Amino acid sequence: MIFDPIEKPIIEVHKLMIGSIVPRPIALVSTTSKDGNNNVAPFSYFNGVCSNPPTIMFAPARRGWDGQEKDTLINIRNNQEFVINIVSESFAEKMVKCSTDFDPNIDEFEISGLTPESSSKVSPPRVKESKISLECKLDQIVEIGDGTAGSGFVVLGTIVLFHIDDDIYENGHILLDKLEPLGRLAGNWYTRPTDNLKITRLIKPK
Repeated sequence: MIFDPIEKPIIEVHKLMIGSIVPRPIALVSTTSKDGNNNVAPFSYFNGVCSNPPTIMFAPARRGWDGQEKDTLINIRNNQEFVINIVSESFAEKMVKCSTDFDPNIDEFEISGLTPESSSKVSPPRVKESKISLECKLDQIVEIGDGTAGSGFVVLGTIVLFHIDDDIYENGHILLDKLEPLGRLAGNWYTRPTDNLKITRLIKPK
């Protein structure tokens, strides 16, 4: 089958993308509003960009029903700081509670039962339950699309501090079996990266 996105409704294009681009890592992003309200929300259009400087990206889309910007984006634009918290299976259901579009004055820490913990170099709190948290400073925000529902933004952030639990770190490596990260699929489905395949690559040609 061949699909031209111009000929498909936005919701159908969205379904094709989230069903094709799998599994996706999940960034549970914590921010603080200019009024001091905490916000926590998950985003699965998320990945690393480069290591020097250590840079990540995530893409908060505009709301599908009215095209409004997400609170997370507004907070980052105002305060230039945020924390990426990596999601483990142990608090997956609490993470999902943060995905509801609550009013800006609602604290998702309280709604979800997650625990805020003070960060060291940025103002927004990190999620205590997360085994890896990345304190970030905003690098830039890139707007994508025409500002209508379904369009969005790419947020680029520089990692200024890594928080990694001692029990998941060994000899310079993250222990995947102890991190227990989740991957995002389509709909209400998630996946565990526990069935792994090792393929050795040649870094430089001989």
